[in-house]
Amino acid sequence: MPIRFDAADAHWRVAPLPGFSPDQKDWLTRGGSLTAHLRTLGAVAVRVTREAVDLPFNDEYAALGSAPRTPVWVREVVLSVGGRPYVAAHSIVPLAASTGVWQAMRRLRTRPLAELLYSDSSVSRSSLVSRRVTARHPLYGIASRDMEDAQPHALFARRSVFERYGEPLMVTEVMLPALWTHLATRHDERERVQHPLPRDHGQALGHTASRADVNARRDAKGTGKQGDAR
Repeated sequence: MPIRFDAADAHWRVAPLPGFSPDQKDWLTRGGSLTAHLRTLGAVAVRVTREAVDLPFNDEYAALGSAPRTPVWVREVVLSVGGRPYVAAHSIVPLAASTGVWQAMRRLRTRPLAELLYSDSSVSRSSLVSRRVTARHPLYGIASRDMEDAQPHALFARRSVFERYGEPLMVTEVMLPALWTHLATRHDERERVQHPLPRDHGQALGHTASRADVNARRDAKGTGKQGDAR
């Protein structure tokens, strides 16, 4: 059954912008569970930072198909790998659905939302969309609380809408700078293994040996001359 909800708008695009790096394009468009993808980098921990009734952001109403100022249930978590925050996630669901079709969302605690979304055949998903978010967007403020280093001008986020029995649940994931740093470090390590720096050990040893031979011959000649003098 085709999904009724669409996470795209003028700013959230299905195709990442051309200026995004290869890693950014890769992680912003990866299907399946983001938690599962993060586990390929190390042990993942989920920390709940907020669960509450609130209003959607201005760019979220249309994606949910709801009228402005319609309350939603909000769940915000941080996904860390090896103790470092890599992703700040912001998920919303219509308030009525949070006690109905999506009521299990309220009981997750520190379990990842992926346990609900990828184990139920009745759940469908919209296309992934992505964008840059700056300090003018509320998502930036949510994510910036868990950034370890200096705050960049913009962060990269993706979102999609999941639908179950006609009720939407939208998940937005903001990638934190530590994720890109980790991926860049892995690339550097692989490059060093595949293309090690050239070394001159053999040439240097050969050169040293030849100098030693020259010196030995010179010393031997000097000793012979001294013997003749005697």
